[in-house]
Amino acid sequence: MRHRTSRRTSALLRVLLAACLLALGPGCGSESRDPLVVLGPWTGEEGRAFEAALDKLDDGTGRTYTYEGTRSLRETLVSQLEADDPPDVAVLNSIGELTEYARRDKLKPLAEASAERAYPPWAPTLLVDSRRRTYWVPLKVDLKSLVWSKRGAPSERPTWCVGLASQATSGWPGTDWIEDLVLHQAGPTVYTEWATGRLDWRDPAVERAWTSWARLLGKRSPASVERSLTTSFEGVSDPRGEPRGLLDSPGVDCTHEHQSAFIRYVYAGDDVTVEPSARYLDGQSAYRDAFEVAGDMAAVFSDDPDAQELVERLSSPAGRERWRAQAAPAVRPLFPDSAGLSPPASATPVEREIDSLLTTRARTLCFDASDVMPPELRDAFHRAVLEFFRDPTQRQLDSLLQQLETVRVQVNTDSGTDRTFRPPQDICA
Repeated sequence: MRHRTSRRTSALLRVLLAACLLALGPGCGSESRDPLVVLGPWTGEEGRAFEAALDKLDDGTGRTYTYEGTRSLRETLVSQLEADDPPDVAVLNSIGELTEYARRDKLKPLAEASAERAYPPWAPTLLVDSRRRTYWVPLKVDLKSLVWSKRGAPSERPTWCVGLASQATSGWPGTDWIEDLVLHQAGPTVYTEWATGRLDWRDPAVERAWTSWARLLGKRSPASVERSLTTSFEGVSDPRGEPRGLLDSPGVDCTHEHQSAFIRYVYAGDDVTVEPSARYLDGQSAYRDAFEVAGDMAAVFSDDPDAQELVERLSSPAGRERWRAQAAPAVRPLFPDSAGLSPPASATPVEREIDSLLTTRARTLCFDASDVMPPELRDAFHRAVLEFFRDPTQRQLDSLLQQLETVRVQVNTDSGTDRTFRPPQDICA
């Protein structure tokens, strides 16, 4: 992560520089404009590819760009906002968090050129002061509702890989299971009502998803449960410290993994295949072509007009091509609208399969439900998954669903007093 000087410090330096120029004339120096700061979730190889694309971005204004990549995105952004020193642009994967910032008037509505790329379901509009406004635009996306397996592994009786550890957000791989089950068993309408806080957590459709997950995973020994709770979703690292995926991890005896398209970076070889998850979820045939998706959305936090220009360029076809060119095949970004951006000639079979599902074969796309929920409810969902995985009894489930319902009601009560603001309602497209 690169460090930066705060805007207050920069403003003071500019005042001193101006005084210097007035007092001493041309020999005193010249003012340079601060770089625009982009805060985002990508680190490692992904972060380097995005930063390389930023470095090649020449908009003719002479502005430069600084990228700050962190796995603790929410914590970093909250601290910067509390210090009144936000980034110019932040890239977040949570509609719930973005909605919260828009409600608090921390976001700037997008300029028209960027707003036109607010593809559903990644960027629904918000109702603010009786006007529909667009506050973020997807830069890259991911396709969920996928199952990965070793080539030739029997699919009749799969044994499931589970790694639930993810630092402060541990539990989210389990929420993906619950969400996918609700989508395929109950359909997009019920899924939307649940994700947007309009459905009781004790509803039979939601409860069935939890019990179906427990049944699919089967009986697990106490040692296996503890291993899943403490193992990263990326699997066990190799001697060089690189993740190798749950399917290839020693001590993890499994044949199939339910995971998003992004995990392809640990399965770069041709011995792992991917397919839609619907066949495993005991859902209805009418919903087989529905897929859960996620995304990384750019939002403007600064009044600097160049920040709006930066988002417009990053979301443009040229910006996408530049980013894709800088990325290694395993971390090449997927985009929300692939018009004119077919997979490159070097694309792997897995990459082509995912692209085909996302852009051609999927009939309904629904945004990740937990990432639609307000942060308090999303975090409670994460914790509940961990507790249920440890003790998947009906008594435990009844207690957890009641706790989640209490949080839902409280969040709705806290946010229901503002009649000038309405969060997103349509998160399937």
